[in-house]
Amino acid sequence: MALIPKVVGTLSCVLLMLLGGLTGCTIGKGPTRPISDASISVAVQAKLIRDHASHFPRINVETEQGVVNLSGVVKTDSQRAQAEHLASQVDGVVKVNNNLEIQN
Repeated sequence: MALIPKVVGTLSCVLLMLLGGLTGCTIGKGPTRPISDASISVAVQAKLIRDHASHFPRINVETEQGVVNLSGVVKTDSQRAQAEHLASQVDGVVKVNNNLEIQN
């Protein structure tokens, strides 16, 4: 009978040590690492191409230190706004400079 309190005490200590070791961990996320500007540009370009509703013509995407620069020509102001919105949704984007021009 004296063995049960020792086992419970030992298991409690082990459980507390394990929980203490998990402090600061996030479940489902690996270690974070910076996203390269090239990766951001590719992801933005892919997102723009996949948006079939807007029928985007070719939009140039350049990224420097997480700041995305969009340039080129679109048909409407709503396309211009949609391109900026889509670009801002990409992981790693800090800011979007929308230099898209509206075609006359």
